[in-house]
Amino acid sequence: MEETLSRIVTDLEELHAPPTTSDLLQPPSVSESTLSDLHRLVEADESELLERFFEELASKNLPLSFLAQCIGSTMNSGSTPRLSLLASDVYLSLLLSPNAPVLSLFAPLSFASLLHSIRKSVKSRQAIPQKDSRSSASAPAKSKRKGGRRGPGSTNLCHIGTDYVEESEVDERLFFAVLEKLVLVMDLLHLDRFPDSLKSLVHTVAELPLMVPDSFGNSRSFCKLTDLCSQLLRALLRPEHGDQANSAAEVLKFLSPSILLAKSEVRMFALSFVINCMVDAGKECEGVKKAIVNLPKYLVQKAPEKSELRASAVESIMQIFRALQYSDQVNFVEYVVKMTEGKSSFRLLAVDLIVQIVLSLKDPLGVQANEVNDSWELRCLQALIKRCSDSNSAIRARALSNLVHLVGVYGNDDRSCKILKEVLGIGDGVSQKTEATINNLLKIRCTDEKGAARKAALHLVTKLTSFFSGPFDGVLLKAMGMACSDPLVSTRKAAVSALSEAFRKFPDGIVATEWLHSVPRLISDNESSIQEECENLFLELVLEKISRAGSAGSPHNCSAPYKSNGNEKDFDRQIDSLFPDGALGLLREICNGEVVPWIKKICKSLGKKNRLRPVLAAALQNIIRASESLWLSQSLPIDKWTAPQGAWFLLSEVSAFLPDAVDWEFLHHHWQLLDETRLGCERKTPFTHGDWHEDDDAEPYSITWAGDRVFLLQTMANISLELSPGPAADLAHNLLKRIEGFDMHPTEVNAHVKVLRTVCKQKALSAGEADTLILRWVRQLLSKATQAIEKYISENTQENEEGNFFTPPRSGNRRSGISMTSELLSQATIAAYTVGSLVIVCPSADLSTVIPLLHKIITSGDLQPKSKLLSAPQVSLKQIAVSLYIQGWLTMGKICLVDGKIAKRYIPLFVQELEKSDSATLRNNLVVMMADFCVRYTALIDCHIAKITRCLGDPCEIVRRQTFILLSRLLQRDYVKWRGQLFFRFLLSLVDESEKIRELADFLFGNILRVKAPLLAYNSFVEAIFALNDCRAHSGHCSSQSSQAESRLFSIRGIDEISRSKRMRIYTSLLKQMAPEHLLATFAKICAEILAAASDGMLSIEDTTGQSVLQDAFQILACKEIRLPTSRNSTLESPEMDEESNGSGGTSAAAAKGRAISQSVRKSLIQNTIPIFIELKRLLESKNSPLTGCLMDCLRLLLKDYKNEIDDILVADKQLQRELLYDMQKYESAKARSEAAEAVAAMEKSVNNHTPQASNAPSGVPCQKKSSNELRSNSRVASAGADAAAEATARSVLREVSRGTSTPPLSSLKVPKVRSCHGATGSGGAPSNRPKEVLESLRRQPFGSDDEN
Repeated sequence: MEETLSRIVTDLEELHAPPTTSDLLQPPSVSESTLSDLHRLVEADESELLERFFEELASKNLPLSFLAQCIGSTMNSGSTPRLSLLASDVYLSLLLSPNAPVLSLFAPLSFASLLHSIRKSVKSRQAIPQKDSRSSASAPAKSKRKGGRRGPGSTNLCHIGTDYVEESEVDERLFFAVLEKLVLVMDLLHLDRFPDSLKSLVHTVAELPLMVPDSFGNSRSFCKLTDLCSQLLRALLRPEHGDQANSAAEVLKFLSPSILLAKSEVRMFALSFVINCMVDAGKECEGVKKAIVNLPKYLVQKAPEKSELRASAVESIMQIFRALQYSDQVNFVEYVVKMTEGKSSFRLLAVDLIVQIVLSLKDPLGVQANEVNDSWELRCLQALIKRCSDSNSAIRARALSNLVHLVGVYGNDDRSCKILKEVLGIGDGVSQKTEATINNLLKIRCTDEKGAARKAALHLVTKLTSFFSGPFDGVLLKAMGMACSDPLVSTRKAAVSALSEAFRKFPDGIVATEWLHSVPRLISDNESSIQEECENLFLELVLEKISRAGSAGSPHNCSAPYKSNGNEKDFDRQIDSLFPDGALGLLREICNGEVVPWIKKICKSLGKKNRLRPVLAAALQNIIRASESLWLSQSLPIDKWTAPQGAWFLLSEVSAFLPDAVDWEFLHHHWQLLDETRLGCERKTPFTHGDWHEDDDAEPYSITWAGDRVFLLQTMANISLELSPGPAADLAHNLLKRIEGFDMHPTEVNAHVKVLRTVCKQKALSAGEADTLILRWVRQLLSKATQAIEKYISENTQENEEGNFFTPPRSGNRRSGISMTSELLSQATIAAYTVGSLVIVCPSADLSTVIPLLHKIITSGDLQPKSKLLSAPQVSLKQIAVSLYIQGWLTMGKICLVDGKIAKRYIPLFVQELEKSDSATLRNNLVVMMADFCVRYTALIDCHIAKITRCLGDPCEIVRRQTFILLSRLLQRDYVKWRGQLFFRFLLSLVDESEKIRELADFLFGNILRVKAPLLAYNSFVEAIFALNDCRAHSGHCSSQSSQAESRLFSIRGIDEISRSKRMRIYTSLLKQMAPEHLLATFAKICAEILAAASDGMLSIEDTTGQSVLQDAFQILACKEIRLPTSRNSTLESPEMDEESNGSGGTSAAAAKGRAISQSVRKSLIQNTIPIFIELKRLLESKNSPLTGCLMDCLRLLLKDYKNEIDDILVADKQLQRELLYDMQKYESAKARSEAAEAVAAMEKSVNNHTPQASNAPSGVPCQKKSSNELRSNSRVASAGADAAAEATARSVLREVSRGTSTPPLSSLKVPKVRSCHGATGSGGAPSNRPKEVLESLRRQPFGSDDEN
């Protein structure tokens, strides 16, 4: 060791030579050999040697500070991280040596070098495993090819062979040895005099766990590291290292990044140290406690905005929050409540914190403390409810979701539930105004513009349903029903869940009605999971409820007579009480015309899956039997009895899958009962007054009986396979006899024919035999139908001819004749209808005798004589037999559907009748037939589409709605194309008088066309402006062959407010369907095809239609729908809240696309908009047009969003920029003066009209003078402000003159200059052709592309 000691001293003497210039900047480093000798010296643990070493240094005039500087230089500039760590170990060992002069050895620079070496060693280790993983497989082979030769420095090559592993283990041992010695050194040092060293040490120790997890492969090493870091941080909190409050603040500041990390070992270490170590230290030191109390507020400021990291930050903050004392918790909660009024990032974080704070408390609602009204926990809830109406959609959705969570947690406890109701304003003891507030919130949020907010609001309704005690809000129910048609799948699921929960709580009334109108239709949803949920809910909430009610209300319970007044209202009350839970109400509602198609589809789907149970069919039969027994027990006439509405319909649907569960005797009994009732009841025929479609005198029992018989017959057809041959033959014979009578309701005719065909097919031995049987009775029925029609026509013709020979016509007692004629008319009409049903059942039947009769009927409306010489009287069945006339067209349409040759001859007649018919019923039927023809004979109908679309403007709402629905279906199936005027005629449905048609149109344009034809709105937008204004200046609209009357029918002409608002409603609906790039292109097309056309005289601005087109163009360019969406608050508004987003990649792509579009907007404005606006402004001013104001308003709104870019937009001419600004200031000044003058005049007029009487004059005059003076003062202020702005602009122009800028004459100041093709601007104010050339060049540019190559 003596030799070692002498070598060390000698080397240090050599290093202590007179310093050079470089040595002044960088102290000399200790060599590796000397460093190794020093390491052996300090590791020898011999105090005498170390004392001799210090004495030797003193004798050689080598100060200890020099030694520290040399070792520090080695720590900084070591050739390898191991050498730096070795120097660090030596330095710390010297400090820890017995009787070492610590103050002489310690220096802030050397200590900083020590920390630097520790960080450098960790950073170097992070790169080693990656290199090793790539080279470990190839290294042995490489060394083998080289013959295994090793050089002298092979042990230092960390990337080759096993040397890397050995040296890594040494480095790890050395690294931990340095940290352990650093912990011991902290007992010797007092860093209160070295605050920078303290801060550096805290920074290094806090970051070490973040830097080493990838380097230290096992958890034991990481635990050892975190333990050492904890010891170091605890040591730094001692008072000898300075003010404990400042030290604690530094520690927490540098630990905050680790606390805000996602779930990891580093985050666990940081939280554990704060909660376990610093909280304990805070109990003893007020400064440390204060730092910990302020830590959650600091973390709130530093919390990230991304969803996952924000959730992790909330969890970390809550762990620290739970460790605080109650008073400190209250202080933080008040801070969080104030955050809900701050900026958007704070509000979003506060919403997440509030729910965690409330859930973390033992008694959050103050139930046990009985301090509900003043508890700060309730203030948190109130703040959360307020954020449910936040302006930011992400915050709204998050607040609603958190409120759902709270309601779900505390809704099960009775006491908490009661208090929660009071806070939310729901239930008994709450004022109606308060309850209306929460209802209004739910109604608004269920129709929110953002899908996440709508979904969360629906989840909240689901949770709050159990809280409602009174009747459910009808408007809220409607909003929930509309949400069942939401574009987002998750929102539709939430709406179904909310409505179903409300249905369980309120099983009858408007809730059941809304549920049946909204949920069953989802059986046709594109999402299979929604279809399954729809089936399950219908089975649970409807079918099982009916099954339970039918099983409980057995007909045996109705045998004892009830005490009643013998009227039907009393019967209805008793039958409803017999079947509770609203079962009969459900049956009545499921046979609603809008619900029936979906019920049929659900029953069919459930039946195919064998999910229908026989108990359901038995329950329906019990309900019908019980109703009949109860009716008879009250001695009411059986001819007026009808089964509960909907019972026969549902039985007819389920019997197709449960034929064994239906009793044939039950069906046969009720069929005979209904048949006898029909024959015995002397009811008025529905055709007595001519048109059975519009008869109001028929008794309601006849309609109900007809429907019941139809469903009964369908049920009989479903179980006919189970019948024996005898009953089947009797049934077929009875059905045939009934049809031959031609005295049934038309709906019964179809049912009888279908059942008869079904019985024949099921009971025939073969298919050929079945076809023969069907053809036989079809021929028989066709023959009798022909006779019935001929008989009526002949009788009517003979009666007409006899009456024409008398002058005046005979008018004796013809009551019996009229009665007979009405009966014949009824039979002829039913016969014609029967022919149509038979044609559909058997298309091969011979119709040679029927078609001439039908031709005579449908052409009887033409009263022109066929010969000019003969004036034979013509029989007009259109006037005297409307029902037969309409039925003739319907039957002929069915014949055309099965025979193409006949269809080719008669389709023109159908189109002609559709155009000239004055019967809404017939037009409606004709539209349905034309839609069927379009599917069957597309080529024949294509040329008549324009005439069919005229029904979109029909005066009858039913015809318009029917036409819209049918054409929409044809368009979706591509039988009809969006050609010609079809698109423009559909646009008027968006502003139809009927609310139902408007809703259908909104759905068509907003959902269907957006997917099927996304470019339709963009391609036809400009032409639609001309079409809606009936302006023929546009090339596409001018070439139309439509008549002037049709153009006016499908246009909204006029410059009045109502017409303009309707057109703007259409424009905005179309703009909402466009992508951002199409909005930009539409903007350019409007400028080129409307504004530029007006400036060139191609569009007359003196014509009314031209003015309205130009005014619409200005309003469209200024509306918010055509503006590109802003990119502000993109982090909060975006994809984290909308589940349909594609993640962060889609977000960045969308952001890049938005930036590109924004640049395109500026380029488009520079090249297109400004020159056109300036030229058009000059033209309008020269003609003193009232549209100048519209142009200035539009230009002001356009430039409002581009204030920073106005210099770039008007870069061609600074003088032009000032002129434009001056004109805008002038216009605004005049507008302000006009508004002020109008307000003063209105006030003076009001005061004059309400002048007080003489007795009240003294008190009224001062008030009057005050009001007038105020208005006049406002007017003067507005005028003065405008004049000041104009004067300021003028001064700016004068300043340019003083600088040498040429200013044109005053006479030309109103004529803006436009940059020419060569970049020059006309001077002298003389008009030139250069602006026109610019506009012409712009007009030639294609606006479909943004490329400028």
